[in-house]
Amino acid sequence: MTPLKIKNSAIVALLILAAVAAAVSSVMFGARSIGVADALDALRGLSATPEQAVAYTRLPRTVMALVVGAALAVSGTTLQAVTRNPLADPGIFGVLSGASLAVVIGIAFGGLASALGTMVVAIMGAFAAAVFVYAIGSLGRGGATPLKLALAGAATAAACSGLVSAILLPRTDVMDRFRFWQIGSVGGAQWDLLGIAAPLLMLGLLIVVIHTGGLNALALGDDVATGLGVKVLRTRLLATVGAVVLCGTATALAGPVSFVGLIVPHVLRLLMGPDNRWLVPATALAGGVLLTVADTVGRLVIRPEELAVGIITPLIGAPLFIWIVREVKVRELA
Repeated sequence: MTPLKIKNSAIVALLILAAVAAAVSSVMFGARSIGVADALDALRGLSATPEQAVAYTRLPRTVMALVVGAALAVSGTTLQAVTRNPLADPGIFGVLSGASLAVVIGIAFGGLASALGTMVVAIMGAFAAAVFVYAIGSLGRGGATPLKLALAGAATAAACSGLVSAILLPRTDVMDRFRFWQIGSVGGAQWDLLGIAAPLLMLGLLIVVIHTGGLNALALGDDVATGLGVKVLRTRLLATVGAVVLCGTATALAGPVSFVGLIVPHVLRLLMGPDNRWLVPATALAGGVLLTVADTVGRLVIRPEELAVGIITPLIGAPLFIWIVREVKVRELA
């Protein structure tokens, strides 16, 4: 085993331990804190004592934070590989805003109410936004450069956010229902929602995992990838579909949570290298850890009230994003 594989294996092992620790902490802490033993009992499905019962009610929220964080991180990893753009991210590319706009339109004008319908509509909106951003970013000389894609994504995100506000403002019933969802929160987690989302999340993850080898080839350039036998257009399209399914489903579950898909892949790529066969599982773990920790912190800082994860993640991600822009040369992934 090479030194790089040993290092990456160690990182993945540490991330697994961090995920377990984050899950236990999420079950332990909140408006009412409980002990480690009760938290572990709750993770095993026990709820005999009041403390275990409190911990048990936090399990869906903990699982949703882990799942949504993992989905957003893998989505960001895939988009960065597909576009060879280190700034690619569901939030910056306007994919999150596209999903949000589609859901709000469905609710305001189509009476959208079912959980599965919301997820399907969110995926459609996310895919439409991704296609639009890539089409706009590809115009002109040089094709889809990182700068043009980032600018097109920022403009699309701003336009979608403005349209969401325009639709919601005169409709107080819709606004009251979804104002907390728009911020981004895992507080409404329920087992039935997670059960509905599970097949979509597994489908998106499976698509991405199948194409990790092709994504590695894309990093060498389209001509080299073609010479290696990779069907570039199909790989890029299917990997993007997998990323959009993950992002759209996660957005339908928790609302538009930003920065997870940007920061987690970028940091781990610096630590582990560009091999997506390692990055996809590692970013899934790290994204879950980040969102779970953010949710736990949000429950502690002003308890018994709480801050939604959609407020906490920008506080973590914005300084790191500024560091990326200032210290790391924005170029195509190689």
